[in-house]
Amino acid sequence: MELRRTAVVKLAVPEDRSDDLKRTMNTFRDAAQRFVDRGWDGDDDDYVITSRSHLQPLVYDEIRADTDLHSDLCVGAVNHAADALSTCVEKMKDGERTSKPVFTSNTTVYNTNAISYFDGYCSLAAYGGRVHAEYVYPEDSIQAEYMDGDEWEKKGAKLRYDHPEDTYYLHVTVVQERDDPQGEAENRTVLGVDTNVDGYLAVTSTGAFIGNTDWLNHERREYERRRAHLQQRGTRSAHLTIQSIGDRFARWSEDFLHRASKRLVREAVAHGCTTIVFEDLAGIRDRISDASKFQQWAFRELRRQTNYKARAEGITVETVNPAYTSQRCSHSACGFTHGDNRNGDAFCCQKCGKELHADYNAARNIAYKYLQNRRKSGSGGATHHLALKSGTLSGNGDYSPSTV
Repeated sequence: MELRRTAVVKLAVPEDRSDDLKRTMNTFRDAAQRFVDRGWDGDDDDYVITSRSHLQPLVYDEIRADTDLHSDLCVGAVNHAADALSTCVEKMKDGERTSKPVFTSNTTVYNTNAISYFDGYCSLAAYGGRVHAEYVYPEDSIQAEYMDGDEWEKKGAKLRYDHPEDTYYLHVTVVQERDDPQGEAENRTVLGVDTNVDGYLAVTSTGAFIGNTDWLNHERREYERRRAHLQQRGTRSAHLTIQSIGDRFARWSEDFLHRASKRLVREAVAHGCTTIVFEDLAGIRDRISDASKFQQWAFRELRRQTNYKARAEGITVETVNPAYTSQRCSHSACGFTHGDNRNGDAFCCQKCGKELHADYNAARNIAYKYLQNRRKSGSGGATHHLALKSGTLSGNGDYSPSTV
């Protein structure tokens, strides 16, 4: 089993080479945009070009002649562009409105030919020759374990520049091979997760309430308000500030979701769970207006981050269709489903009278639906158990109290 992490490392760039690195990053951004512009125009049949091998020869020679950008960085630019175009095409297939990608932040993609790693520093391809930059770690940082030890293999990286701090950050992909500790275990315990557009970001079947979505949305609105104000000014200074606050909000959002996903995995480990079950994104999209694409990104990112953290613990991440999970009574002896059962955050079963927090009830139902799907598929549903606050529930409805 391959484990994958991203090590975020602050770089100490020599003062006399900082301008060379900035020029390299600006040129990379412009090159990636030229690849996007050409790919967006498509071919004669008007299809957007998403294939790297198809896109590269269309613009590569021109960019190399015009900019003298390092060949491996030019390859990184076409890969960066192809990824952005592929994301747009996927949105189109899902019926979402989208527009041509526009690169504004200074992010440069380095493959393993354009970057070399050493103990304590790295070597980056740039104008004026390679730049040697030392790693800067906080005290007791896990990043040092990723970068300086032999346990993790370092792959490609993304270099990002923070304008207000005048600081470079390297986002390095590191991988490690481990034996799959789960295998085909007979008994598995499932943690259900209900995600929300307001209130709590995620609620688990074990009763954990994680993340404040209202706070996340508030920070997003504040960022959009400041961006709109700066766009009205239209000056170069305002444009640079927009880029800076955009980078800062992106980092804050990623950290917010990182902490939430970390808590989710910790909850699964604490209850001995082998599977985390989310509602699928299609079901989430049905509850979100077209104006809230940020929330759709947040749900995708939460699941992505949970997935790679869970894999490190031998835990799988699955999804189910969430239809009626908010209306069904999750009490094992009931299961009555009716729209009147839920009223905002309150759930009260109209048949048995069971009262629960509505999101907690939905999380239990999400896990229960996964158990039922396993039984119907002949995958041994009776050996799968739903993790609750006070114990576990089997696919057959048998309850076992916790021994902890």
